[in-house]
Amino acid sequence: MRTCLLIVLWACSSQLGDAKALFERTTDVVVKEGMVVGRGDDGWALKRSKRGWMWNQFFLLEEYTGSDYQYVGKLHSDQDKGDGTLKYVLSGDGAGSLFLIDENSGDIHATKRLDREEKAYYTLRAQAVNKRTGRPVEPESQFVIKIHDINDNEPKFTKDTYIASVPEMSDVGTPVVQVTATDDDDATYGNSARVVYSILQGQPYFSVEPDTGIIRTALASMNRENKEKYQVVIQAKDMAGQIGGLSGTATVNISLSDVNDNPPRFPQGTYQFSTPESTEVGSPVGRIKANDADVGENAEVKYNIIGGDGVDMFDIMTDKDTQEGVITVKRPLDYERKKIYTIKVQAENTHLDPRFLLHGPFKDTATVKITVEDVDEPPVFERASYIMEVKEDASIGTLIGSVIAADPDATKSLVRYSIDRLTDLDRMFNIHSGNGSIVTFKHLDRESFPWHNITVTATEINNPKQVGRVPVYIRILDINDNAPEFATFYETFVCENAKAGQRIQTVSAVDNDDPIGGHRFFFSLPAEASVNANFTVRDNKDNTAGILTRQSGFSRLERSTYLVPVVISDGGYPMQSSTSTLTIRVCTCDREGNMQSCNAEPLILPAGLSTGALIAILLCIIILLIIVMLFAALRRQKKKEPLIISKEDVRDNIVSYNDEGGGEEDTQAFDIGTLRNPEAIDDNKLRRDIIPETLFPSRRTAPTRDNADVRDFINQRLQENDTDPTAPPYDSLATYAYEGNGSIAESLSSLESATTEGDQDYNYLSEWGPRFKKLADMYGGEDSDKDS
Repeated sequence: MRTCLLIVLWACSSQLGDAKALFERTTDVVVKEGMVVGRGDDGWALKRSKRGWMWNQFFLLEEYTGSDYQYVGKLHSDQDKGDGTLKYVLSGDGAGSLFLIDENSGDIHATKRLDREEKAYYTLRAQAVNKRTGRPVEPESQFVIKIHDINDNEPKFTKDTYIASVPEMSDVGTPVVQVTATDDDDATYGNSARVVYSILQGQPYFSVEPDTGIIRTALASMNRENKEKYQVVIQAKDMAGQIGGLSGTATVNISLSDVNDNPPRFPQGTYQFSTPESTEVGSPVGRIKANDADVGENAEVKYNIIGGDGVDMFDIMTDKDTQEGVITVKRPLDYERKKIYTIKVQAENTHLDPRFLLHGPFKDTATVKITVEDVDEPPVFERASYIMEVKEDASIGTLIGSVIAADPDATKSLVRYSIDRLTDLDRMFNIHSGNGSIVTFKHLDRESFPWHNITVTATEINNPKQVGRVPVYIRILDINDNAPEFATFYETFVCENAKAGQRIQTVSAVDNDDPIGGHRFFFSLPAEASVNANFTVRDNKDNTAGILTRQSGFSRLERSTYLVPVVISDGGYPMQSSTSTLTIRVCTCDREGNMQSCNAEPLILPAGLSTGALIAILLCIIILLIIVMLFAALRRQKKKEPLIISKEDVRDNIVSYNDEGGGEEDTQAFDIGTLRNPEAIDDNKLRRDIIPETLFPSRRTAPTRDNADVRDFINQRLQENDTDPTAPPYDSLATYAYEGNGSIAESLSSLESATTEGDQDYNYLSEWGPRFKKLADMYGGEDSDKDS
């Protein structure tokens, strides 16, 4: 079917001019049978069969405030003869809810207020359908409803508050920070989203570029020391800043960062300090400070001593935390030598800015006078330490050396010498208190202590609190008083097939002495042992000796060991010697001389079993003992006969009456928790004081009628038990008169009740469950008998 869908836009007088122009262009569309002809500038030039061009866009203003639905446009098909046989169907974004179409006329309305910032356009599809057949008479056409923007959004900055900084003393026009504002309106349509920046607060210090939002300095030589922080308010206005545009503001907090434009300055030109002459080296004397108006690294100051007679006696350093110059003692002070020192101190910045060097030198100087105060000083020794020597064989009282100390003060007080006994616990030495002579007090041994380190004190006689100390190092000189001996224990063997002259061992010696020229040892056999000796000693002249055989062949059966004495002598004066014995065993060796066995009877094996066999036998014995003990234990175990199986149990008569036990105090009869919580009763739980009914099932009997004999029997037994103080608690009939102390259920018995048996109603027993069935049959059946 040759059809065409014509979409006509009805423009209201309040809509924009471009929308009206679009509507006027629709009037130039002519629909003819079989073709659509469009009128161009040159006449009827455009031709296309079946379908020319169709509308694919509608324009609709956002934020419509009318009370009626907003009219969008109209759909019309050339197949619509106006007879009501066709209907128009709309589908796509918002069809049926946001956009409604009149199926007969094709008019489209918007039902809600639209916001372009939420959705800028809607894509829908339209179709003409035969109402009777339900078949489309036109192919489905797609079109777009575009929402026209209005200026309904103000510019918004990316931040509410900006933080920025710029160096102080910056040139005019120095950029500080760029602020940015965005507008949600359509930037492609009109000036609704065109933002212009202006400054509301912050002049004349700063300015802002209208188009870019860059904030720049507007005033030269802004000094941080005068004012450090500035608050600038920037406005962003749309509609290119025209009247009626919407606007937003942001705050910019700008700080001036510091530069080194101020030199350090001493608040005064002269400083005076005093310090005792006893002040130790490195100790502080005083502090001075050069003030700098800058901050941070620009305020860092370095102090130097550049002149004065105290350059060699004092030093100065910078305290990094306070930027103060700390004057310290460089060398020991002496009041008697010099009392006053003068130094010249210079303070200068460590980080200079070349731009401000023209303003003058960034340093300052000050004069410091230091007075040395006199103090009572302790005695001072001539040396910082003493080294003395003494031979280890020195007799007691031998003079080792002397120390000398004097009072450095003008009074020249006499001193008394002593040894700090904490450094000479064994009291090996003594000192003369008047002249400082050190002597031996005990015999010395270099091999035990080659050095003795003691401390000598010198105390002023007039002021014992003033004590001077000096270390004294005493070296003990060696004398040859120790004989050499074997360096280690030697295990020596000789083969049975050894030949004469064969070396079997090399020995060496050690000596505790320490001769100046080193050790020299001599090895030999004693004279009495060299006759008919089986072995001989050959001195190697290098403090070692070889042990050699003097015969061929040895037999273990004849002799298994040999003891060879070796004489070792040193080369000292006086000469010291000792005799050490070397044990030599006779062993069986292979052809290469390797030892195989040194036992006297290698062929005789010990009788007995190996260790593994003994362990196996022991484990078997232990297992058998455990089995025997377990078997014996099982044999000794016997089950005790329960009380309820005893033939002498007389409670068989009461079992059928469901005895309720011996009360709350009879804890062996039943669980007290049953009375407190009857619903938690375990039906399978057996009583511990009677024979279980599951083992001896009772015979079912007919309900008991009123039996006077039974009642008399029970009353008689109850009276006997009440009057018998020795009755055991197993007779549960006694429990009807005693429920125990403090029973929360009070008494369940009716024996003490004032009512008579005839007045008592026992029908409630049948409501207590199967456990009280027998009692219900006994007492409940009485009423039925009376009724009959």
